[in-house]
Amino acid sequence: MIVVDHLSRSGGYLKVLSEAMPAIQVLEPYITYLDVWGQLCLRMEHEAWVLKNSEVVAGSAAWLGRGLSCVCAQRRENDSRPSFDLTPAQEECLQRLQNRIDVAYDSSIPEHQEALRALWNAAFPEEELRGLISEQWKEMGWQGKDPSTDFRGGGFISLENLLYFARSYPKSFQDLLRKQEGDRAMWEYPFAVAGVNITFMLIQMLDIEAVKPRSMVGATFLKFLSENESAFDLLYCITFKLMDHQWLAMHASYMDFNAVMKATRRQLERELLQEDITRLEDLPSYSLLTR
Repeated sequence: MIVVDHLSRSGGYLKVLSEAMPAIQVLEPYITYLDVWGQLCLRMEHEAWVLKNSEVVAGSAAWLGRGLSCVCAQRRENDSRPSFDLTPAQEECLQRLQNRIDVAYDSSIPEHQEALRALWNAAFPEEELRGLISEQWKEMGWQGKDPSTDFRGGGFISLENLLYFARSYPKSFQDLLRKQEGDRAMWEYPFAVAGVNITFMLIQMLDIEAVKPRSMVGATFLKFLSENESAFDLLYCITFKLMDHQWLAMHASYMDFNAVMKATRRQLERELLQEDITRLEDLPSYSLLTR
């Protein structure tokens, strides 16, 4: 039996009985839909990702023809994977992005509070926010009334990503927030928590926390980052729109979210490694943001 407790504008908050989902272990007789959804989505299968990232071809013609003169691929002895040396400028850009990633959301910091308020105002300009802890946040697709509890997987940068999306591409942001495109499932992905998962996925896919890239995808991204300080935020927007596109194409419901994220990642990796891509705006999926 399934009990619908509340359905938000962002496709968010449903309550289910645990017996309706026997494959999921729970400690309480009742669990919220987003708690289950969050557990599923944050289980990101790191080992599979490491294996996938290791499957690169040293010195491929496509790689050498990309004009990435500032990232040098070198074969290491007894290792089929190339290593990627960075210029000082690239190292500096990577360090700044890593510093952003290291910042945890802290509800006691005024800057963080203001960013959260700004996100609400961008999402629902016609509706006054009653407080940083409020039932209203469920309307954006947060798990509960305090969004700060959902930033564990992405940190403050996941809030910055959402805010960048809202300000830079307001139409696409609103379309996704309000689920205005396509034939939607009864149980949609909750917008805000999906956004945190996308930040987390990109950090893993691009291997941002490493000292230097260990895959062609990561090295390619660093070239874009050295030319555009907002490259990570822009790629986030592209990825969010691409994920929603995959969601609709797969006729997905919330239990399919992991499969949708995998498909999104595969498509994004293919696009980043195309020979004619010289900037993020050249990615085929970028057109989804601007149509």
